[in-house]
Amino acid sequence: MTTSIGQSIDALCKEHGIDRDLVIEAMKDAVKAAARKQFRSQDKTGDHIEVEWNNDEGMIEISLQKVVVAEVEDESAELSLTDAQEMAGDEIEIGDMLQIPLPQEEMGRIAAQTAKQILVQKVREALREKVYEEYIDKKGTMQQGTIKRFERGDIIVEFQNGQEAVLPRKQQSRGEMWNQGERIRAVIIDVSKEQKGQQIILSRASEDLVKQLFELEVPEIYDGTVVIKSCVREPGDRAKIAVTSNEKDVDPVGACVGMKGSRVQSIIKELRGEKIDIIEWSDEPSVFAANALSPAKVSQVRITDIENRRMDVIVGEDQLSLAIGKRGQNVRLATRLVGWDINIVSEEVLKKEIALQMGQMMASGAAVPITALEGVSANHAELLEEKGITDVETLAATTVDDIVDILDVSLDEAERIIGSAAAIVEARNAQIAPAEPESGDAEQAVEASEEEVADAAVDGEQTETVETVDEEGPAEEEAEDEAVETAETSLVTVDAAAESSEGSEAVEASAESADMADEGITNDEDEKQ
Repeated sequence: MTTSIGQSIDALCKEHGIDRDLVIEAMKDAVKAAARKQFRSQDKTGDHIEVEWNNDEGMIEISLQKVVVAEVEDESAELSLTDAQEMAGDEIEIGDMLQIPLPQEEMGRIAAQTAKQILVQKVREALREKVYEEYIDKKGTMQQGTIKRFERGDIIVEFQNGQEAVLPRKQQSRGEMWNQGERIRAVIIDVSKEQKGQQIILSRASEDLVKQLFELEVPEIYDGTVVIKSCVREPGDRAKIAVTSNEKDVDPVGACVGMKGSRVQSIIKELRGEKIDIIEWSDEPSVFAANALSPAKVSQVRITDIENRRMDVIVGEDQLSLAIGKRGQNVRLATRLVGWDINIVSEEVLKKEIALQMGQMMASGAAVPITALEGVSANHAELLEEKGITDVETLAATTVDDIVDILDVSLDEAERIIGSAAAIVEARNAQIAPAEPESGDAEQAVEASEEEVADAAVDGEQTETVETVDEEGPAEEEAEDEAVETAETSLVTVDAAAESSEGSEAVEASAESADMADEGITNDEDEKQ
């Protein structure tokens, strides 16, 4: 080996930016591995072969290290005193370590090839280690590069420093099309130490890409005035980002949108048309959920299960499809953004459910909870309960001013809440009916009613007959129609009476009354004939 080795090492280090000492150590390991195979006859284990780099001469030196002993027991590791003194002089004593140079010329083609393979492997490992150390701290950051080539759906991106990275197909945004040579932005999501494949993994489907694009375009986010609280997206379709401001004078949503939407439009362009909803963040889950369902308008939010983070969001019929979104996308993104399970309920469905529940409660005499009232949230209920207002009766008797003070709501809102409670109390009181008569009295009352109705029907028909007896055919038909109508009215009256008494005899009496009415009509027709 000659000094040209040193020159080759310098060129390699300069080309790849590798530390020179790393390359030299790699070369020493490679030569040592090859020497162990070559000089196995002199050192069976290979543990006593040493390789050193002579920096002055720019070459590798191979030697066999042995200890000087009086009597040799292991020839691969020991050397007699006589042999040692012949080789190195009389100064050698028992116990000294003697390095015996090995002729590099004896290393054949196979050994040289082995050394080369090991050297290449060691250099590759050093390069990967260098890349790992350089980019591991950049994990999660957005990088810009140029599309170099395509490999089975994956995109190979080259950074400005020549380092390559891969954008896997599964990390690409849906619907995006790229051409070789285009500039592309992506986020580093992983840096690998594995010996196979690309080390740096990129993504354009990550939420971090949206966050860092906003940080790049919105100065208020960059300087910390506006803070991104959370971000979710379905790459290529829609994204939702929640922002808040550390200064009262700064509108976080307006800052992100920009003048005439200039800021957000540049981000949408970078994301190839992906829609972005900018939401104002709130520490109140109900308010945050209502904002997150934008562009739908929410009527009311009800926390149904705090422990399991569940809520019902009430919207109007005209807002139902907008709140749910295409294939449930809007509510799905809002659920992820808020971190609560959101159940969308229309106002019509809610009214039916509340009416059914209240009807059951009033029928059973149970107290109607104040949370059943529209506009009374779980938060409001807790505040009212602290003041001893736990049911609608107590709430209905509370003054408007007290409700305003307790719930910190407007006067109109307080009046509406009290009005809802008063309406329920009034409906309950209206359901309290007077004591029912004895069964016998009820039957007599029903029978008397039926007789009066039947008599009235017959008298009415006869009177009509007398008044119209001299008239022509059409007048007779009109009288008959009126008689039938009177009879039908009687039937309705009797049926109502029968239902109120809930007796089988009343139903039979109703049938008899109908027969009597029919007889009256028949008699009338006979008289006319």
